Amino acid sequence: TSGNDSRSGSLDQPPTDRSRAFFGAWVTVEHEDGAERTYRLVGPDEFDVARGLISVEAPLGRALLGKREGDTTIVQRPVGAVELTVVLVSWTPPEE
Repeated sequence: TSGNDSRSGSLDQPPTDRSRAFFGAWVTVEHEDGAERTYRLVGPDEFDVARGLISVEAPLGRALLGKREGDTTIVQRPVGAVELTVVLVSWTPPEE
């Protein structure tokens, strides 16, 4: 993705409130079973669930937008609702 996407802002310029999850952020969440997973919030044309790229328009993406570390959110999924806790919001890629 280039930094010239005028529809949703630039991935190269994080928002001033870097403690909240917005477009372009990496968000690590803890599932109800204790498992952690990191997702990146991307545009609808960039999503790739296998790579952890979640559209901001998908239910999970919408649920994470604006959240901070320690926030919990409920995500409605086809198999039922799941509660997630935000563990980390980052503006740099996670270490592999």
